Amino acid sequence: PSGANKGLFILGPILAIAPALAAWAVIPFSDGLVLANINASLLYVMAITSVTVIGVLMAGWASANKFSLIGALRAAAQLIAYELPLVLAAAAIVMQAGTLSMIGIVEAQQQYWFAISQPIGLGIFLVASLAELSRPPFDMPVADSEIIFGAFTEYTGLKFAFYLLAEYGGIVAFAAVASVLYLGGYLPLPAMEFIPEPLWMFAKIGALSFLIIWLRATFPRLREDQLQRVSWLVLIPLALLQIMVVGVLK
Repeated sequence: PSGANKGLFILGPILAIAPALAAWAVIPFSDGLVLANINASLLYVMAITSVTVIGVLMAGWASANKFSLIGALRAAAQLIAYELPLVLAAAAIVMQAGTLSMIGIVEAQQQYWFAISQPIGLGIFLVASLAELSRPPFDMPVADSEIIFGAFTEYTGLKFAFYLLAEYGGIVAFAAVASVLYLGGYLPLPAMEFIPEPLWMFAKIGALSFLIIWLRATFPRLREDQLQRVSWLVLIPLALLQIMVVGVLK
C-alpha cells in the first residue's frame, strides 16, 4: 500500500512463519530422531512460538490501515491473556516430569500418559493453543465480519501465504508439543510396540491437528469480552490450582 512502511511490511510475514518452523528443531520423533536435543527444549519452544505475534503487530502497524491496526492490537491482547495459561499448564508437566527436556518428558510417561494425571491441563493447553493461533472460536484478531481480515487485510500473494502457513504450521507445531507433554510423544501403546516410534508421533500429531481444524466448523466466534473472561477467570485460576495440586503431590 502507498502509505505502508515497506521494511516492516515485508519483515512481518517472515517473522511470523520463522518460529513455527524453528520449533521443529527440538520436537522428538524417537529417542534418537531429534534435530537438537537440548536440556531446556520445552523452554525454547514456549519462547520461540510467542515471537509470532511480533510479526502480526508489524503487519498491523506497517499496513497504514485502521482495520489492520485494530486486528494487530487484538492479537497482542489475546497473546498476553493466553500465554499465561499455556505456560502454567506446561509448568505443571515440568514439575511432574522433573525436567525441561522434551525427550525427558516423553520418557517420564513410560508408565502412563500425563493426560491421565493432568486431564484439566490438557484441556487448558489445547484451548490456549487455539487462542495463540487465533483459531475459531478465538479468531477475534481476524474477524472478517468486523475488521475485514485484521492485520492481514492489505496482504496478497506470497506474503499473505506466509501468514496462513504460519497459522497452519503453528497448528501442527502446537499439536506436536501437546503430544509430547500429554500423550506420551513417540511412545507406543502397550502390545503395539511393533509400530515404529515416529509413526506413533505422526499419528498423535495428526489426531490433535484434526481436532483443532474440526473446531473451526463447530463453534462460533467469541466476543472480545468473552474471550478475555475465559482466560483470566477460568483458565488461569485452573492452571494455578493444578500447579498447587501437583506441587503438593510431588
